[in-house]
Amino acid sequence: MGKNRVGDEVQNKQIIFRDYVIGYPREADLYISTTSTIKLQVPQGSNAVLVKNMYLSCDPTMQFLMRKDEYPLSGSYKYIPGSPINGFGVAKILDSGHPSFIAGDLVWGITGWEEYSLIQNTDKLYKIHHIDVPLSYYTGIL
Repeated sequence: MGKNRVGDEVQNKQIIFRDYVIGYPREADLYISTTSTIKLQVPQGSNAVLVKNMYLSCDPTMQFLMRKDEYPLSGSYKYIPGSPINGFGVAKILDSGHPSFIAGDLVWGITGWEEYSLIQNTDKLYKIHHIDVPLSYYTGIL
């Protein structure tokens, strides 16, 4: 098996949100899907970035995003049943249509809980300039 390259279509393992929860989330509220594929290329003319996720953060706030209407969080951040969950993570840019990011950049911000993410909205994505600390620190301690 060779190394994946930009333009290849590959399997994209994802953590899928099963359905809204009542109380605390349980392991059964999520499942691993290996049926999804992704093309390792940003659509032409898009400002999106394609990333390979390296570290993902499990944040206590995520439990509120799993509830249907109990808490006044922005609806755009609520998890959607049947879709991958998202949260803070550290990733490497594989392809970019955005002028501020290039292939090879390390970034942190909101990303999907999946091997690869196509991030359309880069407003919550930040370049990592200091690699003198473990990259995992960017998921919460920094």
